[in-house]
Amino acid sequence: MPRIEVELEDDGRWIGEVTALPGVLVYGATDAEARTKAAALALRVLADQLEHGKPVPDEALGIFALA
Repeated sequence: MPRIEVELEDDGRWIGEVTALPGVLVYGATDAEARTKAAALALRVLADQLEHGKPVPDEALGIFALA
């Protein structure tokens, strides 16, 4: 799985981001929630890229076994 970066915002929310996948940026009430939401969104983005024949970042290639 691509690396998930989390940071506590000034307003108390946690932001989770997968920098290897542009647009994968989420908020959560806790560190764990932000990580979970970011992982789920990253998997959705990767699945969409695979489905549409778009390149997948090298960092994410080990997630799926392609037949």
